[in-house]
Amino acid sequence: MTVQSHPNSLTEYWMPFTSNRQFKSNPRLITGASGMYYTSHHGNQIVDGSAGLFCVAAGHGRVEIADAVRDTLINLDYAPAFQHGHPQQFELARRLAEILPGDLNHVFFTNSGSESVDTALKIAIAYHKARGEGTRTRFIGRQRAYHGVNFGGLSVAGIGSNKKAFNLGLPGVAHMRHTGLPDHYRKIGQPETGAELADDLQGFVDTYGPENIAACIVEPMAGSTGCFAPPKGYLERLREICDTHGILLIFDEVICGFGRTGHQFGADAFGVVPDMITMAKALTNGVVPMGAVACSEAIYDGLVEAAPDWGVELMHGYTYSGSPVAVAAGLATRDIFEREGLVERAAKMTPEFLSCMEGLSDIPVVNDIRGYGMLGGIDIAPLDGMPGKRGVKMTQDCFEEGVMIKMTGDACLVSPPLVAESAHLDEIFTKLRRVLLKQ
Repeated sequence: MTVQSHPNSLTEYWMPFTSNRQFKSNPRLITGASGMYYTSHHGNQIVDGSAGLFCVAAGHGRVEIADAVRDTLINLDYAPAFQHGHPQQFELARRLAEILPGDLNHVFFTNSGSESVDTALKIAIAYHKARGEGTRTRFIGRQRAYHGVNFGGLSVAGIGSNKKAFNLGLPGVAHMRHTGLPDHYRKIGQPETGAELADDLQGFVDTYGPENIAACIVEPMAGSTGCFAPPKGYLERLREICDTHGILLIFDEVICGFGRTGHQFGADAFGVVPDMITMAKALTNGVVPMGAVACSEAIYDGLVEAAPDWGVELMHGYTYSGSPVAVAAGLATRDIFEREGLVERAAKMTPEFLSCMEGLSDIPVVNDIRGYGMLGGIDIAPLDGMPGKRGVKMTQDCFEEGVMIKMTGDACLVSPPLVAESAHLDEIFTKLRRVLLKQ
């Protein structure tokens, strides 16, 4: 099939999280991808500094994944997700359980990070109800958190610009303060101060009563909002409070899972095991939409044992949960991660990556720089006093310079594929420096 590099019309497609008018006046079209590079509709090479949207950890155009997807489509294009299964679903769940921390040995498949978060929230409520604690329906999220765009995730998330247009969300949600303190500015790595912010959770326990709180959900390392590593002791304190009061702790690892921190999961990097982990993005290397929720033995057993032998234990699922094609992509991605040691590679490249991040701190438009593992955030000064305007401009400038960077408002996020080599980092940061100096 020939890929059409110039569409007949840009009018009909309503683009997500995009300034449609600005884009359609000067399109940024991508027509190909291989290794560390995209190809634009002008034929220019664009080095990928954002792993797509944090998802292409193993680099672009992996033939192994394409072959696995093709073979599966020919052999088993679709299998009903309810009351039936196919062998590969169980194999991918087994292989994920092997690398997940603690006893998070049960995996529920979804189709995105947003669905994973909503699934985890529903599992939390169902679990407490099965244990006879049906009053536990409140959730505690955090300011500046991103947990997808479905109403559940949007409710517990804390990025104001994502929430304001939609008003209503889940009732009974409260938000802890975010962990970006002034004394963390321009410091790479895990902050030394701020662990006391976790006591916000204890405050909500005191206010609402522990018997009414189902779960606390956080990103162990906040991603889309601009890369905030947790203060030392912060996650440990959340775990302690949750344990004391019977509250489930959910880690949203859609971005920081699968090697981004230099460990399999953020839970491993920071030494805290939650009750559930949400996953997506790098699960299939971004090739096929897929997400997952990993649950502890206690959660799975609690739900399964509360139902009749013949009964459905969790009235939840999706038509495409664990679809053959997505699972094939997930298994092939697991093979690549293991064969090429991508998690270990990320750990090895982290010092060089963070050094490159620090090297941008002298640029006048840069207000703050943060980084942990192979993820970095740069806050840039607003343009004309209008937050987000410079971010839109920088997206265009980066495209024209030949580097792909993810912008969230005026936060510039750098997260190259984990296959990046020193020459790629040099290219990414050389081009990014030129763009920032033009602002």
